[in-house]
Amino acid sequence: QVQLVESGGGLVQPGGSLRLSCAASGSTVGIRAMGWYRQAPGKQRELVAEITTQGSTNYAGSVKGRSAISGDIGKKTVYLQMNSLKPEDTAVYYCKMGTIWSHEYWGQGTQVTVSS
Repeated sequence: QVQLVESGGGLVQPGGSLRLSCAASGSTVGIRAMGWYRQAPGKQRELVAEITTQGSTNYAGSVKGRSAISGDIGKKTVYLQMNSLKPEDTAVYYCKMGTIWSHEYWGQGTQVTVSS
């Protein structure tokens, strides 16, 4: 059974930084990409950043230039460094792993709150 566990969320002041971590366990083949999504209260879940097995990255426009995704897909780990955080970055952040067969695995989420 595949499990994804996120860590690194918390309360941070505007302008601060956070580093989220995600580690997956369990046997998985055909991983296409790992990434981070977020969901704020009353809003739909949205892509934050994604990294593929080829090392290609994709960022939401709202975080581009302020965030960096990294990881080792082979080791099933992914990180998200977020800088210059804004109150609108407040959300539950979810780690996702996707396969070439369109299977999706999700973590339980970690809360990020940006507030003074």
